Amino acid sequence: MLLDTASLYFRAYFGVPDSVRAPDGTPVNAVRGLLEFITRLVQDHHPDDLVACWDNDWRPQWRVDLIPSYKAHRVAVETELGPDEEETPDTLAPQVPVIADVLDALGIARVGADGYEADDVIGTLTARASGPVDIVTGDRDLFQLVDDARARRVLYPLKGVGMLQITDESWLREKYGVDGQGYAEMAVLRGDPSDGLPGVPGIGEKTATKLLDAFGDLAGVMAAVDDPTAKLTPAQRKRLDEARDYVAVAPTVVRVASDISLPAFEPALPSGPRDPAALEALSARWGLGNPLQRLLTTLQR
Repeated sequence: MLLDTASLYFRAYFGVPDSVRAPDGTPVNAVRGLLEFITRLVQDHHPDDLVACWDNDWRPQWRVDLIPSYKAHRVAVETELGPDEEETPDTLAPQVPVIADVLDALGIARVGADGYEADDVIGTLTARASGPVDIVTGDRDLFQLVDDARARRVLYPLKGVGMLQITDESWLREKYGVDGQGYAEMAVLRGDPSDGLPGVPGIGEKTATKLLDAFGDLAGVMAAVDDPTAKLTPAQRKRLDEARDYVAVAPTVVRVASDISLPAFEPALPSGPRDPAALEALSARWGLGNPLQRLLTTLQR
């Protein structure tokens, strides 16, 4: 089981009232909510291995170099002294280091790679895995990793993590008319305002799906632009032709990496905390109480 950790702690933050606070009054709703999420996921799905995938770089420069608008609207601070900072609610940002410390003390693998997003960590671990993989994320971008033949699914939270949309190829085809690989190519054509990806103007989701179905894949769609016999409307041909530069680089930005270098880690779900003393101190400092105890109890089963 691979967790898109930031996606889940953002959901926990907005799903748990910020009146949930540490003894000193600091909000810990994201921390406690994430612990509850992990407990429920372990109880419901019984993974042998669980990895909290981490954004070491939420907006990698190599993606920005290809498409400068990539996540640009999310930038809160940009200086000459350091990388862009992601716009994060004031009371969430201080909770992220606490989440990292608690996961580390628990012994739950937390894996990131400099210059890459959690999506790329997930893509690489999915490619490496020899058995079934469940990816837990609220980010539809990762639908591209769905692969029934290799037992790769996305568990997409609809309400907390107690109600999950099980996303497999059957669901993708019914919803979008594509498989996992086709989803990435559809996303290139359609664009994604939430990630600052413009897409091809005038080509939405349904048109993108129809084009991919008609011409096989993105390369086939672009080849059709130069084929006067291809069944494209004049407007589609013109828009695709004008978007050649974008279409040439967008797949590299949209597709998650699958072969990045990762640090050594132990993926096995721990049966008890790796550092009990540190965990006890964190629990007392941040008032983690019952959510932490429920997770510990679940891990011991």
